[in-house]
Amino acid sequence: MLPLVALVGRPNVGKSTIFNALTRTRDALVHDQPGVTRDRNYGVCRLNEDNPFLLVDTGGIAGEEEGLAGATARQARAAAGEADLIVFVVDARDGTSALDDEILSWLRKLARPTLLLINKIDGTDENAVRAEFARYGFSEMLMVSAAHRQGLDDLLDEIVERLPEEGTTETLDNDPARVRIAFVGRPNVGKSTLVNRVLGEERMIASEVPGTTRDSISVDMERDGQLYRLIDTAGLRRKARVEEVIEKFSVVKTLRAIEQAQVAVLMLDANEGVTDQDASVLGAVLDAGRALVIAINKWDGLTDYQREQAEALVSRKLGFVPWAEVVRISAKHGSGLKELFRAVHRAHDSATHEFSTSEVNKALEVAYETNPPPSIRGHVSKLRYVHPGGTNPPTFIVHGTRLKELPDSYKRYLENFFRKRFKLVGTPVSFLFREGANPYEGKKNPLTDRQVKAKRRLMKHVKGKR
Repeated sequence: MLPLVALVGRPNVGKSTIFNALTRTRDALVHDQPGVTRDRNYGVCRLNEDNPFLLVDTGGIAGEEEGLAGATARQARAAAGEADLIVFVVDARDGTSALDDEILSWLRKLARPTLLLINKIDGTDENAVRAEFARYGFSEMLMVSAAHRQGLDDLLDEIVERLPEEGTTETLDNDPARVRIAFVGRPNVGKSTLVNRVLGEERMIASEVPGTTRDSISVDMERDGQLYRLIDTAGLRRKARVEEVIEKFSVVKTLRAIEQAQVAVLMLDANEGVTDQDASVLGAVLDAGRALVIAINKWDGLTDYQREQAEALVSRKLGFVPWAEVVRISAKHGSGLKELFRAVHRAHDSATHEFSTSEVNKALEVAYETNPPPSIRGHVSKLRYVHPGGTNPPTFIVHGTRLKELPDSYKRYLENFFRKRFKLVGTPVSFLFREGANPYEGKKNPLTDRQVKAKRRLMKHVKGKR
């Protein structure tokens, strides 16, 4: 258990920059536009090797209680409520404000250990800044410039000195038994609502406003004895519609989350069917080679006719991934979650299964005898042997001759044969074909003196007959 430090303050005071500096990551989105951070983002600071601690970046408290601003403030308050130390971040350039006064009043009612951190001191008169913030009544004020990494060592020392040796918050671990699931899809299909429903708490901000989630947030959990890591991602749109810099950063974080996951759950809106944006998201999952489960959300609000139409549309437009299981869920009411996790487990087991060389060679032998490759210009490709090449996705490396001439139809046959023989569902299967090089190519066998004399006699004999 690590002690927890929460960064709290109004929007655009540099909390995310401080978070990235202390965790030595780029996990938090940083931009000059206020309100970029909305959900809680956790990371571990290990700059002091003897005293690591958990750090949480929060969205700015804007003094509003409705809409996204209110939801962001509730997330910040929840983080502060569970923290062992609160770092109250203010802006040296803006000075004190009425909003800072309100936040400080709330922090004092919370009665948690609090440290005043004045950020963006570069280019300011430090004495004047100290004098202005002295009215807040803190015995010590730390001054930093997170963007220029100025004063961070003093900040780290002060945090370590004030923290207890043991905390009450568990950090993200790298347990290989933990199933990593990324929930992906276009904006406003219910990804955050589903994660909240699975966790049983309002961990993510869920709103009807498209693009509410801007960052990729990871949460560890245990369900029925199994460990999971749930990754809520920002909605992906087609590249032509991505204009804002913040949204471009969100796309990068989502693609990175897909790479880090083992199973991607593609969420579709049952009311809108399969759109071009959904195809773009699916393309990102296939490019990463991740296991896939398709979840049709908002299923409970459809009539029987609408359900038939939705299923027909999914079957027609996503027919190129017949191996992906389709489940019907309602993130709002929690229906279909058991079927969803069963499909996730089947996809995960298939994607991470480790094959032996003997069993895949036996499968290749049976496939070859059942349906040999076709003859191309009088030549037939020979498949000599195969061995496993990796997992997630399952990869098989086939060695033989004339494999460049092997038609795509036969490659698809091999994929379907292996998929059926080993009962692989919910995961792509990759085949790599390797041709053995001719060991005598480019080499000349020099003639001996005896062979040269024999060749000359033969040439004279041939010429004499002419």
